[in-house]
Amino acid sequence: MISLGRTSFLNNAGVSELYSSVSSRQRRYAASLKVVASTSRAGDRNGTVVMESVVKETGEALAAVEVEQESAVGGGVHDVYGEDTATEDQYVTPWSVSVASGYTLLRDPRHNKGLAFNDKERDAHYLRGLLPPAVASQELQTYAFSTHQVKKMMHNLRQYQLPLHKYMAMMDLQERNQKLFYKVLIDHVEELLPVVYTPTVGEACQKYGSIYMRPQGLYISLKEKGKILEVLRNWPERNIQVIVVTDGERILGLGDLGCQGMGIPVGKLALYTALGGVQPSACLPITIDVGTNNETLLNDEFYIGLRQKRATGQEYAELMHEFMSAVKQLYGEKILIQFEDFANHNAFDLLAKYGTTHLVFNDDIQAGTGIAELIALEIAKQTNTPVEEARKKIWLVDSKGLIVSSRKESLQHFKKPWAHEHAPVKTLVDAINDIKPTVLIGTSGVGRQFTKEVVEAMATINEKPIILALSNPTSQSECTAAEAYTWSQGRAIFASGSPFPPVEYEEKVFVPGQANNAYIFPGLGLGLLMSGTIRVHDEMLLAASEALASQVTPEDFKKGLLYPPFTNIRKISAHIAAKVAAKAYELGLATRLPQPKDLVKYAESCMYSPSYRSYR
Repeated sequence: MISLGRTSFLNNAGVSELYSSVSSRQRRYAASLKVVASTSRAGDRNGTVVMESVVKETGEALAAVEVEQESAVGGGVHDVYGEDTATEDQYVTPWSVSVASGYTLLRDPRHNKGLAFNDKERDAHYLRGLLPPAVASQELQTYAFSTHQVKKMMHNLRQYQLPLHKYMAMMDLQERNQKLFYKVLIDHVEELLPVVYTPTVGEACQKYGSIYMRPQGLYISLKEKGKILEVLRNWPERNIQVIVVTDGERILGLGDLGCQGMGIPVGKLALYTALGGVQPSACLPITIDVGTNNETLLNDEFYIGLRQKRATGQEYAELMHEFMSAVKQLYGEKILIQFEDFANHNAFDLLAKYGTTHLVFNDDIQAGTGIAELIALEIAKQTNTPVEEARKKIWLVDSKGLIVSSRKESLQHFKKPWAHEHAPVKTLVDAINDIKPTVLIGTSGVGRQFTKEVVEAMATINEKPIILALSNPTSQSECTAAEAYTWSQGRAIFASGSPFPPVEYEEKVFVPGQANNAYIFPGLGLGLLMSGTIRVHDEMLLAASEALASQVTPEDFKKGLLYPPFTNIRKISAHIAAKVAAKAYELGLATRLPQPKDLVKYAESCMYSPSYRSYR
């Protein structure tokens, strides 16, 4: 039993030749199978093909099945498997042997072009009558969706009032027409990024059980322990290059969403393709389901995951180790694995354990203290001072107040390098008044931490206070853009993790920046892949940050922007990829040799382009 791949296109002559090599009984069986796969039609206009190996393999197994030429069910179609007479307690095998043509082709998201199929293609692939008669104009055939289809999709999306409805429409488009999905997303990235990613993806995860329609990734639960390699092989694509994996314990700032966290890997990988140009077929979203401690989900009739408390300790570690080993065994040394939205107690351990054996990173914890460490490394690099000295210029505040040396014994290991000499301070506003920082960065995942007193304290100390409220989604942002500009009398330089609309203050319009990790990880991933890197180092993350900073123009700074416009994101990603790859070659971690002379052009040449192919 073999289902031919989506890219298999064989004509009817090929079918005839194939049949000539099998026995009479096998031909009769194959003919019947052909009809079944042709949606109950006597002809073979869906381009159905039966391979010789299939017939040989299954002929003996079905020797007991007698196919009478006269017997017919449902208008002349042979009911080979007895589906029409089977009861619910009888087994039926859902066999399908077909190629993407006709009705099947229109439901294949990788190859469907909708109205962009021209007349010749409609005749060649049995699409006549399955589409309305309108055809995209000839001069637009290659990029037919660049006008009519994109315009129509955006028109439809803008009719929805609720962001979640727009999200569902985009996910539906991804399942119907993959190339159009990416074309729409690339062309309207600033408008649609908040729809397919934060903040809307957070609401989608909260309601995933209710809106779930089709599996968009791979689910690995405790039920699959001992056979994860087998489960990975169930995924239809073989040339996987990037995996984004979550266990759903800390989705954005929303907490434990269990199996419903799948929306995050799906959204991230859509951005790997749209913003970084990674081939969609090379991307695999995975959710590790070890249960959930969210009582609301456990009592939700629509919850799609395991209904049990989270596994911890050895049981959790063994499942993750089996997963990491299976991924490397199946996909090799250069498979990129991004850990996403794991709770801190697991995230740090996983990164430390597998960072030396796998190509892994985690942009959640390589945020927070990770941001602090990268800033310290950059200060040390630019001032030619030891990193230990550079760390002293950075202060951290947690739920118990300023992190100081007198707290060192009770601190988690990743906080200890930031425990500086200072008297204990309980509140953020008191810490600001004591330390007098120039930049305030929020990554706690807890909203409303930058109060009026906090922002006013920053504005008292600094002429242009830099306030970065990075926690997601919007509801968990430390403050809003309007609050930052108003409380600082229009002097703040503000950016947030989730988008905020422009703010008018004293007849001046301020455009808040979006400090979104989508600026970094797609280009970072492309750079790692195109160089064949086998490990991720902090120096590569620094290279990515420096590349992004270099893309901010003087005109952007005059507007108060800290980041370049997202409209240029593919160009930005190419530059980031080039810098990351260059650092990989410099560190001796790149395996694709020789090194290309122009890494930016090479990055651009590697990028996936969602253009329609012409079918013969």
